Amino acid sequence: MNLLFVGDVVGRPGRGAVRACLGELVNRHEIDFTVANAENAAGGMGLTASTAEELLDAGVDVLTSGNHVWRHRELAGFIERERRVLRPANFPPGAPGRGSEVFVTAQSGAVGVLCLVGRVFMEPLDCPFRAADREIQELRGKTRVIVVDVHAEATSEKIAMGRYLDGRVSAVIGTHTHVQTADETTLAGGTAYITDVGMTGPVESILGVAPEPVIERFLSGMPSRFEVGKGPVRLNAVVVNIDAETGTARSIMRVIESIPAES
Repeated sequence: MNLLFVGDVVGRPGRGAVRACLGELVNRHEIDFTVANAENAAGGMGLTASTAEELLDAGVDVLTSGNHVWRHRELAGFIERERRVLRPANFPPGAPGRGSEVFVTAQSGAVGVLCLVGRVFMEPLDCPFRAADREIQELRGKTRVIVVDVHAEATSEKIAMGRYLDGRVSAVIGTHTHVQTADETTLAGGTAYITDVGMTGPVESILGVAPEPVIERFLSGMPSRFEVGKGPVRLNAVVVNIDAETGTARSIMRVIESIPAES
């Protein structure tokens, strides 16, 4: 099984990159299943029903999220109905939607997807490690192939999650910091890992945001209105090859695609 995981999709430019690149990437790498983090797909922060549907219609099989999942209140109702959109599993009981789900591919069988959000340098939530234990135990009763999106700020927390879950899941993919790391590896227990898959959004930006207001905020300490950047766009992703019977990862490879600015 070949799985494609697309890094944090930022605003309209990121959504456009997914539409432009996904079909060709699926053909080139013989992809069986695609996951994308849509945490910032709506205007650079959060997700809406329409932006989620746009990405799903483009061919993404599952959308994961993170700490900004409730930025747009309308998503709460949508996420209850749409099982292909996941919120972090370590939100407290009673939160709308689900943190993990099993999906069946046309060729390679079932895939479990789990979404978690970190706690270091972020808003306090339930323990992601204990949530992972709970969710994985249930998922493993249905499939051996399990992919985890750990949406976290601290590299140490993401690396710890990778080590903690090594041998129990197929891949632990870090998101949130928007900068692709060069530490992709297959851990000793057979779990593919990368600290951050990177961003799908404007290149000439600061983490997807137009540079000027961000720099002004650093200089003055005053609030600034952030807007999604413009210009050329880059899609960052990884391709993970997984043994569909055992759930063991065979390899993980970084993917970078560049898209010119719209004229």
